[in-house]
Amino acid sequence: MSPHIRCTDLVRIFSAEGVEVQALQGLTLAIERGELTAIIGASGSGKSTLLSILSGLDVPTAGRAEVAGHDLLAMTARERTRYRRHTVGFVWQQTSRNLLPYLTAVENIATALSVSHTPRRTRRSRATELLELMDIANLADRRPAQMSGGQQQRVAIAVALANSPEVIFADEPTGELDEHNSQLVFDALRTVNVELGTTVLIVTHDQAVSAQVRRTLQIRDGRMSTEVHRSTRTDEHGNESTHAEEYAVLDRVGRLQLPEEYLRALALRDLVRLELEPDHVEVHPTALRKDTA
Repeated sequence: MSPHIRCTDLVRIFSAEGVEVQALQGLTLAIERGELTAIIGASGSGKSTLLSILSGLDVPTAGRAEVAGHDLLAMTARERTRYRRHTVGFVWQQTSRNLLPYLTAVENIATALSVSHTPRRTRRSRATELLELMDIANLADRRPAQMSGGQQQRVAIAVALANSPEVIFADEPTGELDEHNSQLVFDALRTVNVELGTTVLIVTHDQAVSAQVRRTLQIRDGRMSTEVHRSTRTDEHGNESTHAEEYAVLDRVGRLQLPEEYLRALALRDLVRLELEPDHVEVHPTALRKDTA
């Protein structure tokens, strides 16, 4: 079975006033159906560009991108609109971009339902059902200004779910929230993933959020650099603990990016010395020696 989200050698170049900026430089990733995954990286690393492409808001310069069986480079404008309305949902960091300020929570969800031509008679019940899933049914008749930031983001998730998408993309959904509300929003996204089976991809700077998902992907300089896989282990006394393993992503031509903390710890720069062992490769720091006359 093909991955639910797959990118191969994805490139995105922006040009302005004769200057080119390569936001994505051959990025490759695969995410399985039903995964809850976090993407992290420094500002300018390409995280938001990737999410814009996957959600159908932007088009890559080169490479391949597929989501839920849709080839994002081959879609017509009409197919792209249908894709955004029915296949994927999106949650922005800025609460003001997610909700119409003059509508109540129910009305915001109903508006999203109207776009997909959901019968008017069923919109209220569907909206109420989604608010209950987010544990905020009591906010049904409140406008955004009458809610906290965390409550607004949970309504925004309900709006993104209105048309039963296969995938939810969330771009820094906790970026403007305090720790308590960040956890509530993340819990809401996890509920969507577990109870509905929706694939959820979160871009975040929040280490508390990224540490709670099974798989965290890091982007550096427009490429996937490392992955952290987490699993729960139980010891002989029945105590559970989370075990994390970090992997470097090896591309098709053999390049990999070592984690920044590894580079700093061993002062790795310029040239490194490699040694091939029977079952692994060793990387050693070395100083450049300059020939002297």
